[in-house]
Amino acid sequence: MHRSTRTLAALGLALAALVPAACGDDGEDPADATTTTEATTTTADHAGHDATTVSIEGVDYAFEDVPESVPAGTRLTLENTSAEELHELVVFRIPDTETAPLSELVMRPPAELEAMLGAPVTVLMQPPGAPEPIAAVGDGTIAEPGRYALMCFIPIGADPDEYLAAVEAAGGGKPSGVAGGPPHFTGGMYAELTVE
Repeated sequence: MHRSTRTLAALGLALAALVPAACGDDGEDPADATTTTEATTTTADHAGHDATTVSIEGVDYAFEDVPESVPAGTRLTLENTSAEELHELVVFRIPDTETAPLSELVMRPPAELEAMLGAPVTVLMQPPGAPEPIAAVGDGTIAEPGRYALMCFIPIGADPDEYLAAVEAAGGGKPSGVAGGPPHFTGGMYAELTVE
């Protein structure tokens, strides 16, 4: 198997293991994230129906071009514009019973946050300078209406190549020995999206 293929396969498995361990908070208010409705395009899907694609920009440390709402069936894509940081777009459906804003939810203890979020709906990763994101879980399509959390769990300052190599060495499990700080979402790299 080609090295990059093994790495991509390992990333999909590793991301599920990273979510619970990466939760934390540094007290910063990520309300500075940009929200817009201008980053959408409409294309025909395989059945000839209109499908909306929304490009989310990953910067250090925020998501930009996140619309307030999108129709069910929208496909999200990630564009990492960082020159140094690996970024990911991890999307979770927030349970209907949760009414607090995401800025409050991310401050919960890691075990509580993990239990509330459950498994991600989709995970897209993109190293700096890479031409396309890696679809590690799903293809970016959000089919079910509801509130969604968009988060990045990559450790702040982690070397992208070292991180990807550690994921591969872990056989798809949680990488260890990768230098870096708390997850990007603790620096404000999260946003909320409503799917209608």
